Amino acid sequence: MIREIISAILFILGALIYITAVFGVYKFKYVLNRMHAAALGDTLGLLLAVSGGIVYYGFQFVSLKLVLILVFLWITSPVAGHFLAKLEYTTDPEAEGKEFVSVSLKELEKEEKQND
Repeated sequence: MIREIISAILFILGALIYITAVFGVYKFKYVLNRMHAAALGDTLGLLLAVSGGIVYYGFQFVSLKLVLILVFLWITSPVAGHFLAKLEYTTDPEAEGKEFVSVSLKELEKEEKQND
């Protein structure tokens, strides 16, 4: 009974992290910001969901499979995200020749007010 409650809490927390990531993906306008929101939700949400499965099944062979899935996705997801971000940056005609600059929060708020 206690294992089921703990696993349910972990599953619910994982789902909430995924839902928050979905809102972040739809809120941001620039593709790299969207990818960042999705990646953050992906890693933490996956950890909580797989942890819930491990707690639910106990320490069995299924738990080993879940840990291997977690490790595999934690290795491949950042690599794929990096390649997609690099592809977006190199093919974006507006980003050509631009360098990254430091921008203060006040400047970002002014720009957002002007865009709205």
